[in-house]
Amino acid sequence: MRLDSKPWFFIALVTVAIGISYFDRQALPVAISAIQRNIPISDAQFALLQAAFLATYALLYAGGGKFLDTIGTKVGFAISMAWWSVACALHGFARGLPLLVLARLLLGMGEGAAFPAATRVVAEWLPTNQRATAMGIINAGTALGSVLAPPLIGLILLLGSWRYIFFFAAALGLTWAAGWLVVYRQPAEVALLDPVIEAARIPWLQLLSSRRVLGMVGAKFLSDSAWFFCLFWLPKYLYDARGFDIKHVSYFAWIPYAASGLGSFAGGWFSSYLLRSGRSLNFSRKLPLGLSAALMPAVILVPHVSVSFALLLFSIAFFGQQSWSGLIMTLPTDVFPLSSVGSVAGLIGFGGALGGAIFNLAAGQLLTYGAGYGTLFAVVGSLHTIAFAILLCTSGVLRPPATNLEVIAAGI
Repeated sequence: MRLDSKPWFFIALVTVAIGISYFDRQALPVAISAIQRNIPISDAQFALLQAAFLATYALLYAGGGKFLDTIGTKVGFAISMAWWSVACALHGFARGLPLLVLARLLLGMGEGAAFPAATRVVAEWLPTNQRATAMGIINAGTALGSVLAPPLIGLILLLGSWRYIFFFAAALGLTWAAGWLVVYRQPAEVALLDPVIEAARIPWLQLLSSRRVLGMVGAKFLSDSAWFFCLFWLPKYLYDARGFDIKHVSYFAWIPYAASGLGSFAGGWFSSYLLRSGRSLNFSRKLPLGLSAALMPAVILVPHVSVSFALLLFSIAFFGQQSWSGLIMTLPTDVFPLSSVGSVAGLIGFGGALGGAIFNLAAGQLLTYGAGYGTLFAVVGSLHTIAFAILLCTSGVLRPPATNLEVIAAGI
């Protein structure tokens, strides 16, 4: 299989962008212990901060997908990155909770277009049998940002104020946005879309009534409820329930996030391998999705084991979650025409972020009023299996859009 260097160079750039986005969203949870020395933040208020990010992230995920389908990948992605980088810097100026809430709202707005943009880059440049691998690599960017966050933030805290963390992150993002505008190009054929595929452009409201789209949205709602809880609360769980300090979090909290990066790559590689081996698109996507979902119940045991074994269980679950995440975000590129890929990816991401926002708020309230982490991990560990069952019941047989136009046009 010959790999053209230009598409994979763009995939690498997008992976870096996703890494920056996850570093930015993780900066507050990892640095929360230091921030609380200046700004008192309760469990319920911490949950509010994460829900504020996820609420606007959800809305702009859906709107951002449509925005990218309209304005294009190059300019749309640069605007998104610049916006959330400025919002990240705003965290560093906060003297109280209100400005932190505003900064989280703005951060979510900017980051909402990131994954729809990534999905469009994959659809623009790569054939079907390479897309899962590409999305797996891009999704590994989430691990890149999350792995670097604890040690880098710990180093910055040792050298100076927690405020410098957000200024550093903003500078990275603005530099990337400027570079993207200079180097990104669409393939020539995208400018003149195949008229048969273009004729299948699906109205946005029709997408909202599609059983297949709603199934993907529902599955992402449940799976990201689990993911965003683990993502945002893992450092706090280690602080609160395991007695970690910032040094221990810097040393150990990166391990599950590194496993998530391996899962992102492994899930995409395995799915692409199945396709190259002659398996159907339907089988090549659904088998890895099912195997990925089967790993998440590992977190149910976390409160009942030693801290070292708990980190192993988190790592298994994070591996499965990010394998799942890369694959489910590949599905829009598989079965919908390019003219609707951003919109469908945006709706799926909207469902995930909305689930994360609701579950984060619920988690904060449950912890405030006496429920333990054991209850929360029991729920989190069951959500992916339910999500996979929903996908099986609603997605039908997955086929490329060129052989699936009647189904697409009907919005089924």
